[in-house]
Amino acid sequence: MAKQDYYELLGVSKDADDAELKKAYRRLAMKHHPDRNPGDSVSEEKFKDAKEAYEVLGDPKKRAAYDRFGHDGVSNSASGGAGAGGFGGADFSDIFGDVFGDIFGGGGGRGQARGGSDLQYNLELTLEESVSGIEKSLKIPTQVGCKPCEGSGAKPGTSKKRCETCAGIGQVRAQQGFFSVQQTCPTCRGAGSMITDPCSNCRGAGRVQEEKTLSVKIPPGVDTGDRIRLSGEGEAGQQGAPSGDLYVMVEVAKHSIFERDDDNLLCSMPIDIITASLGGEIEVPTLTGKVNLKIPAGTQTDKIFRLRNMGVKPVRKSSAGDLLCRVQVEVPINLTSEQKELFEQLKATLTGKKGSKHTPKSHGWLDGVKNFFNLRDD
Repeated sequence: MAKQDYYELLGVSKDADDAELKKAYRRLAMKHHPDRNPGDSVSEEKFKDAKEAYEVLGDPKKRAAYDRFGHDGVSNSASGGAGAGGFGGADFSDIFGDVFGDIFGGGGGRGQARGGSDLQYNLELTLEESVSGIEKSLKIPTQVGCKPCEGSGAKPGTSKKRCETCAGIGQVRAQQGFFSVQQTCPTCRGAGSMITDPCSNCRGAGRVQEEKTLSVKIPPGVDTGDRIRLSGEGEAGQQGAPSGDLYVMVEVAKHSIFERDDDNLLCSMPIDIITASLGGEIEVPTLTGKVNLKIPAGTQTDKIFRLRNMGVKPVRKSSAGDLLCRVQVEVPINLTSEQKELFEQLKATLTGKKGSKHTPKSHGWLDGVKNFFNLRDD
């Protein structure tokens, strides 16, 4: 029976690159793997055929010979021993480790001690601190490298010894059916070495629990949700492995006067009815001091005044925002008899048709109410 074309078998074009070939082989091998299809001779044959095709097309020299002469060009090197009795001269475990290493933990590299975990510190700032920037001292409870053994975990003056189980590789081969896979060494847990005489200070861990003090510079303009990364200031790694990072999460506390909106500051300011009516000048607080604000005559409540460049200069912008002041006209309370009389006199001049030019909103609203009820009566 004529053999199926290797490109058709893998389902790739003749100009497929190595990544496409590996992806196609992975798909077929996963589908027809003997462990997934126990006792299925058809799947086993398809698994062997996919492997044979990948061995040829994955080798530049064999692929060139196959492209030129077909199966006859590679029959002696690839297919001669790939019948029912075996898989030819190639080392199947190497191909298996390359394609399935991420599934079964394969790969022949030496195991590595686990790096330290990242840490998070929640830092609360005042609005003034977040706008102007500040340097803060942080106390972080964490695992740090053991000083007596310099993080190795071995007693000072001694050293680790090579693991006898894996001969220092960190991996051991395990036979599964007719193929072998590599697994993490159970004795040294992938480290490749063992501590026979542990450090008395850290008991072989290479780390101890401490509270370390760090100084962190907070840049001007940070806001709630911003994150500052301090590389290598997280938890120390195991047995000398690299430390993790420390992430400082910023949270800006609520301010008694100002509210931040992106790069703008918002505030509400009460003004008396006289200033609102006649106009005047008031003092407005800012984060850097006081400024004078002119109030025009006839200012209504909720009027917003914009003070440019008196807001916040964000971290990623070159210019500052604005300060937006919303005025609230305050109605006087606890009036004396004399004050009430004065207001009555004022009221007399503001009511009637003549008063419409003084209180246009009130008169316009009253006219709208009258029209509404007239329409309903009709």
